[in-house]
Amino acid sequence: MSYTALYRKFRPDTFASVIGQDHIVKTIKNQILTNRVSHAYLFCGTRGTGKTSTAKIFARAINCLSPKNGNPCNHCELCTAALENRSMNVIEIDAASNNGVDNIREIREEVKYPPTQGYYKVYIIDEVHMLSSGAFNALLKTLEEPPAHIVFILATTDPQKVPATILSRCQRFDFHRITTEEITQTLLNYMKTENIAVEKQALHYIARLGDGSMRDALSILDQCIAFYSDETLTLDKVLDVVGAVDNSILFSITDAIVQKNAVVIMDFIQQIMIQGRSISQFVTELIVHLRNILICNTIENASTLLDISSEEYTQLQLQSKKLSKEECMYFIKTFSALQNDLKYASNERILLEVTLLKICSVTEEKDIDAISAKLVALERQIKNGISFIPCSSAQTENKAASSTAIFKKPPALSEDRKTIKQQWQAIFQEVESPSLKGIISHISPEFKEETDQNLYLVCAYTALQDIVKKNIALLQQKIEQYINKSISISVITKEEYDNWYHSIYGTAEQKNEEDAEFQSLVGTYFPEAEFQE
Repeated sequence: MSYTALYRKFRPDTFASVIGQDHIVKTIKNQILTNRVSHAYLFCGTRGTGKTSTAKIFARAINCLSPKNGNPCNHCELCTAALENRSMNVIEIDAASNNGVDNIREIREEVKYPPTQGYYKVYIIDEVHMLSSGAFNALLKTLEEPPAHIVFILATTDPQKVPATILSRCQRFDFHRITTEEITQTLLNYMKTENIAVEKQALHYIARLGDGSMRDALSILDQCIAFYSDETLTLDKVLDVVGAVDNSILFSITDAIVQKNAVVIMDFIQQIMIQGRSISQFVTELIVHLRNILICNTIENASTLLDISSEEYTQLQLQSKKLSKEECMYFIKTFSALQNDLKYASNERILLEVTLLKICSVTEEKDIDAISAKLVALERQIKNGISFIPCSSAQTENKAASSTAIFKKPPALSEDRKTIKQQWQAIFQEVESPSLKGIISHISPEFKEETDQNLYLVCAYTALQDIVKKNIALLQQKIEQYINKSISISVITKEEYDNWYHSIYGTAEQKNEEDAEFQSLVGTYFPEAEFQE
């Protein structure tokens, strides 16, 4: 005898066996009991939620010779014929392959004739949104004024594509996604019926992979049972079959990301590759994990919103204290972009490694979310205390002395001085000598006090000082031509300039009058930022 797949073997045959759709089952049963059966129904919902199964049960129930409390008996002649797919009263049509006007015209001709047995002729049109525009128009009149013995049940996963004129002529029922707990319990009952040993934790993970679809969950379970036919089905074995990673790895790699520990992260990636896990699946699960952390961070008592076990929820709460909301959002955004890039990547591993190392590295970020995440991380470091290397007593005394000294702030530059500093390379653009151009790139134009009119050419190397002095006339000529003003020039080394600068303004970087504009700009994006004088 041929093997029957689990999702076909355990297809619901009564309303009581339909999982997670009590709101629909109750309404339909009441219609049958009160003889208020409508002429057209629209069943909407994601795949594997019971649309077609409910339609078939409904078709048997309204034709059953001995119904039981609105349910079909499944034993009478009409029910048996429908269960064996040989009933002339239940016509199932796949709109994906029968979507033309001619197919609908055939239906229009057939509906004129009453059922050979029973009370109703039922047309179940699956994936009705696949019908062409002409086919919808052909169906419209029949739906509006059908014969009394006709019932249409239209099933679709995409009701937005069904014309409003069709929708308005049907009673619409929206099938809910089946919860993880409902799928888990149902799978557990099925496995007891089949006498198959399986861990509940493994079934819970399969239910999560089903993503609200009982059919998907049963298909995954069927595959896992086939692989481990004579063994107890455990979570590790399910992970091997589907190519997923254990939740403990998700927690560990998230901790490594928070700690910026690139070595640990690379070790985890190596483990994932050795175990033959799917990188795309891993990234998807990591995004879901970070989303769960974000929910724990944002909402109190979020256990009702998450399809996870109580033990995992406790772990999530602990890990959520290590991550801010800003960091979670930045990580989710980064990995979502990676998820999209993986579709076109020739080497998924390299792309994953680069993304994780980028997150761990301290680089300049233009993205506001990234900056916010780094600011939060810095605040955490300050709060926990930053490690430092003890300095010698002499250094301590020098620092103490310098910290008690009062230094001036550098004055704002005049327009001429700003021009010289900002346009330094442009001033000597027409110089033909390559060697002189190279020397100019190692000279920094600086000014001292506001009353000091000298321009100081600060040489990066002491050896350059003599060469610059020999060419001082040419340099002065070019500068005066550019600013259209005479100026006196002095040549000093960088060490001399630094000593003078530190003696006047201190070793710490001082803010001048122009910094007010910068502080105002930062305050716009980070109102909580504080500037220390």
